[in-house]
Amino acid sequence: MTLEELMNAPAPASAWVLERDCQETGLDPQDIRAEMLRRIGEMRASIQRGLQSDAKSITGMVGWNAKGLWEATDALQSPLLRRVQAYAMAVNEENARMGRIVAAPTAGSAGTIPGALIGVADHLGLPDERLVAPMILAAGVGKAISKRMFISGAAGGCQAEIGSSAAMAAAAIVELLGGTPRAAVHAASLALMNTIGLVCDPVGGYVEVPCVSRNAFFAVHAVSAAQLALAQLESFIPPDEVLGAMASVGRMMPAALRETAEGGLAQTPTGLAVTARMEGKDEGDLPGGMIELPLA
Repeated sequence: MTLEELMNAPAPASAWVLERDCQETGLDPQDIRAEMLRRIGEMRASIQRGLQSDAKSITGMVGWNAKGLWEATDALQSPLLRRVQAYAMAVNEENARMGRIVAAPTAGSAGTIPGALIGVADHLGLPDERLVAPMILAAGVGKAISKRMFISGAAGGCQAEIGSSAAMAAAAIVELLGGTPRAAVHAASLALMNTIGLVCDPVGGYVEVPCVSRNAFFAVHAVSAAQLALAQLESFIPPDEVLGAMASVGRMMPAALRETAEGGLAQTPTGLAVTARMEGKDEGDLPGGMIELPLA
């Protein structure tokens, strides 16, 4: 499956994805729909737990962000923005507490799809049953991406994880709101092309900083991509070419910027101090550190 094939599929795109999947796996369509609804329920449960808890993660770096945002005054008077961000962080903080989440497509990017898709649905008062078809389409987009490039930060940087999840979420939102297959794929492409080059630099190697807040940002990113596509704006570069470009950048990305905690935020003084504390070492025992350029 390619993004071009998906873009030119008959509407609704999710039905085409479901038909193809049933042909490949031999599964019954109703069983697939039932399983997808169950996973949506798991996503919602992780959101609810995350919004209610301020328990710290094992490292102590995160755990209170989702609840704090959810209960804070909405200074911008933007309930959709706050909802999407809080939902996304709730899922990833549950992950950081070793709670039950749905990897979508990875644990590190697990908050983006529920944050964006369930957040939009709740904002509009839509039931979970309406999310089944969009989730099937999201799975199809993820499958198409995985055929061309990486979906793990270790292989291709965070562009591969959060970029893929944002693309999947953007396409799903377009489907939810009645958009065409072409609009859904271009939403995915817009989300991907504006994620190219993003490094994976988790502090201490833990999926917490910057991962929790990054899911909040890219859930909003997905909503933005969907809104552009629903207004018939399209990616200038064809979607499959965008995938190829992202894969190429991933191959060029040095190992230090691919989930090794050897670059970026992980190598800041604070990042190194947290790593030392978690490993029971003195801060001076760890190699590395940021290379800082002199100010002009």
